[in-house]
Amino acid sequence: MTNLKLTLDSSIEFLKGVGPERAKFIRNVLGISTVEDLLTFYPLRYIDRSKIHRIGNLVEEPDAEIQLKGKITDVQEIGYGKGKKRLVAKFRDESGTMELVWFRYSKWMKDQIPINRDIFIFGKVNLFNGNFSMAHPEIEVDEKKALSGTLLPIYPGSEKLSKRGISNKFFQITIMEILRNLPSLIEENLPDSMMKKLKLIGRITAFYNIHFPKDLAHFEYANRRIKFEEAFFFQLGYGLKKQHQKTSVVGNPFPVVGENFNHFYENFLPFELTNAQKRVLKEIRTDLKKPIQMNRLLQGDVGSGKTMVALLSMLIAMDNGFQSCIMAPTEILAQQHFNGISELLENTGIKVRLLTGSTKTSERKTIHQELLNGELSILVGTHAVLEDVVQFKNLGLAIIDEQHRFGVAQRAKLWAKNKIPPHILVMTATPIPRTLAMSFYSDLDVSVIDEMPVGRKPIITAHRRDKDRLSVFRFAKEEIEKGRQIYFVYPLIEESETLDYKNLMENFDHILEFYSEYNVTMLHGRMRPEEKETNMKYFASGKAQIMVATTVIEVGVNVPNASVMVIESAERFGLSQLHQLRGRVGRGAEQSYCILLTSDKLSKESRTRIKTMTETNDGFKISEVDMQLRGPGDILGTQQSGVVDFKKLNLVADGNIIKLAKNTVDELILHDPHLQKPEYLSLRNYYVKQYKGKNKWGRIS
Repeated sequence: MTNLKLTLDSSIEFLKGVGPERAKFIRNVLGISTVEDLLTFYPLRYIDRSKIHRIGNLVEEPDAEIQLKGKITDVQEIGYGKGKKRLVAKFRDESGTMELVWFRYSKWMKDQIPINRDIFIFGKVNLFNGNFSMAHPEIEVDEKKALSGTLLPIYPGSEKLSKRGISNKFFQITIMEILRNLPSLIEENLPDSMMKKLKLIGRITAFYNIHFPKDLAHFEYANRRIKFEEAFFFQLGYGLKKQHQKTSVVGNPFPVVGENFNHFYENFLPFELTNAQKRVLKEIRTDLKKPIQMNRLLQGDVGSGKTMVALLSMLIAMDNGFQSCIMAPTEILAQQHFNGISELLENTGIKVRLLTGSTKTSERKTIHQELLNGELSILVGTHAVLEDVVQFKNLGLAIIDEQHRFGVAQRAKLWAKNKIPPHILVMTATPIPRTLAMSFYSDLDVSVIDEMPVGRKPIITAHRRDKDRLSVFRFAKEEIEKGRQIYFVYPLIEESETLDYKNLMENFDHILEFYSEYNVTMLHGRMRPEEKETNMKYFASGKAQIMVATTVIEVGVNVPNASVMVIESAERFGLSQLHQLRGRVGRGAEQSYCILLTSDKLSKESRTRIKTMTETNDGFKISEVDMQLRGPGDILGTQQSGVVDFKKLNLVADGNIIKLAKNTVDELILHDPHLQKPEYLSLRNYYVKQYKGKNKWGRIS
């Protein structure tokens, strides 16, 4: 360190051995600018320098790093290739001899190699033609440093860094300098009572032991503390935001469950609600009674009955004199919701309208007028609902389906449809892994329908190869002969020069030929909306036995008579997509099948996806595997850095820590929503400084 008093916000250029030029280079390559950035530049792994190995006892262990003690007895430059040279040295101990090699070296390095002195070398050992060697070994002459009592950290590096002399040893020395000054740099940010209850070590101790742990146990303590801290403050931001919404965002209370709800429930409910549907409906009713805006996420697997819960919620809004709307991301899905809700309400006298980009002008005018005078209580639509011309008399409940397809600004437009913002119910058929739901939807109350309706048979999923195509086609024909309908899904519309996958246009003719006695229709994204609608109705009515499509049918196609889904080039699809596609069958009482057709050669990830699909129908289990394969950024439908910029916390592996942090935050806010108790002063100060300005999540009054 220099004599300048440093803080965590100080530039790393003021650290000993860094300087302006090196600091600029490190910032450009690694994004490290401040002392705190370097302190949280955590090791990738650790090496144990407490053991000394003997050459005579070496065995082949790929990537094993070891330490040896001995002497270098000879150093030579040996030419190879066109004008290239490598530096080769003989290293011996009392049990044998091995070769040390440097492919990149300078004259000063050659001159500094200690000859005929007791030294320690450390590195990866390679076996070639029965002889061991070590390339680019670390050399240490000081026995105390070589036989360190701690695990030594290995930091992320690159050739670009090493060319500028920024080696692993540089990071070790520089970070050790920071650690020696920690007591003057940082304060504890968690209260003693919390650390004692959760058995967490102190912050300073954690930083020491995450960089230079005495042993594996000390590393584990440090790792747990730092992961918890990351999860806790992330959760605290969302928790405070949620608390602010609950205390400041006024909503219209719906105290009555009246005639519309009860009449429908008693006389028109087509099936007994599952226990999960009843539980979720109770959670929604509890929210709606309060004079606070509801913000609830409703998760439910494909076919679990979310639409019925949504309809019953809208009937509660009607009983309290309010209008409702349900907004879907595509015309097909909006049409599906409209058809389903209209059919359920057919004999109740309740009017439902559909508003999309394809709605005719004359019909739009009628809808606008009925919304304004309150005659229309339920509107189903797409983004068209957000247009300024669409005004409600008294919008009380807004339901958003597949919310990840709508931006924040679009959702905010719904809030402006009434002076007092409507209650918000967000629905998704894409199961969200538990750790993601706890982390990134903590400002929403989460309800889960984790039970399928009675009588639904689990879909049988099978994996078949290209060579099995004929038998698959024959099986599908047998199902058609039983009166069923079939989907064939392709990843591409037309042949691609770069992607060797099955395509719809080429195979459409093959299907027409094989199933010549049946009616076949198609659906893909390049078709005009009216053409899509016509073809979909043709299939849904049962006039066509086969639908050949792309993933445009992934969401919103409900044909209970369809019993077979054949997915061509299934290795081309992600797990979530495969699960959504599979959900298009199994919606009736008959046994349904999903057949995954792939090429013979599959990548490791593809094999994992196919195996997962054939082993389970549970969307939540599938989503966990999907997150392990793709990472949380893709699962949330975004690659923004804020999703994955935890330094230590792993959303896939650290579910227990995330749950512990969330429970701790919930308990904290329940007892002290503004963090005003003296014991929370350091926590409050740290949150305000580190998080409030950056993320604008929660508020502390």
